[in-house]
Amino acid sequence: MNRRVHSLVAAAATLSLASLASGADGNAANGEKLAYACLGCHGIENYKNAYPKYAVPKLGGQHEAYIRAALKEYQDGARWHPTMRGYAASLSDQERADLAAYFSAAAPKPAGAAPAGTPPEETGACVACHGRNGIGTIDEYPSIAGQHADYLARALNDYRLGKRKNAIMQPFAQQLTAADIAALAIWYSKQPGLRTPTTD
Repeated sequence: MNRRVHSLVAAAATLSLASLASGADGNAANGEKLAYACLGCHGIENYKNAYPKYAVPKLGGQHEAYIRAALKEYQDGARWHPTMRGYAASLSDQERADLAAYFSAAAPKPAGAAPAGTPPEETGACVACHGRNGIGTIDEYPSIAGQHADYLARALNDYRLGKRKNAIMQPFAQQLTAADIAALAIWYSKQPGLRTPTTD
């Protein structure tokens, strides 16, 4: 691991989780009803936004606490996507928890298998939060294994440019080159993990 990756690992290890959302227990049955409005985009495999143009993220099997935190960030403006901000603005804490419970249960959790293929060197800075194979190490950290590569690249670029605000991800992303971002996105997208929930 080179000096740059060592510095990224150290930065991630010293930052606090205090800003991540926690909340009420979720009701997955109610979350399934609420998710009707979500599945028009998140329930279609490889569906892309009209603007900006990238694959809508997979949510099946994502950690509950992370989904709650992401929805709160859209509501608060820490994430900028206009459709998501509009939808999240209407949600209560309990509704965020219910949606998170539904999406978390919408795909089986992958077993702790070894990573597929040879990871890029830059993954050394990712493992503390996202695990060796892209499965978040605690409920507050997102799983990124199996996520669409173009979505991962977009997220990293948004952190790098300050369009997404996060005390851990921004300093990490700001040290990545375009080639680093592409390599990370492609590698994590090929790991078994997240799935697109179906409307069946």
